[in-house]
Amino acid sequence: ACRATQVVHLFPTVSPEIVVREARLEDCWEVAETHCSSFFPEYSFPLDFVLRVDRLVGMLSGFSIPPGCRRTCLVAVIGGSVGDTFLFGTEDFKIGGFDGKFSLNKGYVTGILTIDTVADFLPRKGPLRQRRTGIAYISNVAVRERFRRKGIAKRLIAKAEAQAKSWGFRAVALHCDLNNPDAKKLYKDQGFRCITASEGANWPQPKTAPDVKFNFMMKLLNTPTTTA
Repeated sequence: ACRATQVVHLFPTVSPEIVVREARLEDCWEVAETHCSSFFPEYSFPLDFVLRVDRLVGMLSGFSIPPGCRRTCLVAVIGGSVGDTFLFGTEDFKIGGFDGKFSLNKGYVTGILTIDTVADFLPRKGPLRQRRTGIAYISNVAVRERFRRKGIAKRLIAKAEAQAKSWGFRAVALHCDLNNPDAKKLYKDQGFRCITASEGANWPQPKTAPDVKFNFMMKLLNTPTTTA
C-alpha cells in the first residue's frame, strides 16, 4: 500500500487536502478500482479482481479516439503534492485519456471522472447522423464510498467544465441513472437540466444492463450553478 493510502486509513480526519487533477499512468489501477467498487459493489473475489483488470485494459487501450477528438480522465486525490514538484514525462504523451507523466508523490485516488469530445452518446444531427460538435460528454463519475458527501463529485464536475471551456466547447452533457436520485440532484444543483427526446427519436445511451434507464442531461457553460 502506498503511504497516502496508509494516511487515509489511519488518520481519516486529518488527511491532506483533496486535489483534482488530470489522471496519470500511475493512477490507472486506483482509477479501475474506484470505478469497479462504485458501479459493481456486489462483486467479490476473484470476480472483482478480474473486473478490475478488464477495466484497466479497457482504459489503456483507448487509442481508438476519432481524429480531432479528445478524452481526459480526471481524478480527485488525497495526500499528493499540489505543486506536482516531481514529474517525469512529456506533455504530449497520452494513453487512453491518461497523462503520460509520473510523479514521486502521486496521492490516493478518491474519485474519478472522464470527459471527452467523441460524442458517441450524444444525439446525432441531420439525415446523415453526424457527430455533435461543441458539446463535451461526461461519464464514469464515481467517488469511493468512504469519501462521498464531501463535495468531491462537485469538484470533479467543475474541473470537467473548465476543461471543456478550455477546449472551446459551449456545453457539457451526461447520462444519469433514473434509479439514482442523489446523482440527479447533484447534477441539477450543478446546473444540468433534463433533455427529453422527441417522440420516435432513438438517442444513443451508455452500454450497460438492459434494465437500466437514463435521463439525458445537459448544461450550457455560461449557465450559473445553484447552491445546495
